[in-house]
Amino acid sequence: MRKRVYISADYSPSDGDRDVIEVLHTWGNDNLHKVDYVDTAEVVSGSVSKDPDCRPCDLKKEFNRQINASSSVIFVIGDKTATRTAGSRCERTQKSPLECACTPYKQNVNGQKTCKVYLTIPMVDNVPFINTFSYLQHEFEQAKKSGKNIIIVYNSLIKRSSWLPAYMNDYESVAEPFWITDSMGKRSGNYSFLKKALGYE
Repeated sequence: MRKRVYISADYSPSDGDRDVIEVLHTWGNDNLHKVDYVDTAEVVSGSVSKDPDCRPCDLKKEFNRQINASSSVIFVIGDKTATRTAGSRCERTQKSPLECACTPYKQNVNGQKTCKVYLTIPMVDNVPFINTFSYLQHEFEQAKKSGKNIIIVYNSLIKRSSWLPAYMNDYESVAEPFWITDSMGKRSGNYSFLKKALGYE
């Protein structure tokens, strides 16, 4: 059975967790591994990010949609995850649109624009996309709220509980290292753990 799986991770090209993402994508695309997920997510994957006026709230709304359409969410935790704050600078929860401004996604050189959200509507089934959560925390809160199968892996060979953001503390006992070493001492992804966590065993 094919499953739609959402991946939340720090995609920073210089000090993020792309090495884990690359392995996950390989497992989803090759003929050797049977982790058969059909959709993974990253900030740049959604069409919404191609809009030149894409704002943090637009991305969070897209995260909600993609997470809701998935059966499981994999959270990759690296040594910088807990300190990432991208997406958290929003004053709209406390001020009127004319009093707020934000920078469209990846448009820092063009400066800020006035908030384009005129009405904030309470949400029951989703985490509101107007909030002061970082992108990573928003994804986690939405996965919890929508009751998804949450899988947490450290970008490490050992458990790194100190890397967990405070909002994930309740999941410390289920978080596992992503990497293992084989009999030759070579590092590889823990395929067996992920396969079981996704319900393929």
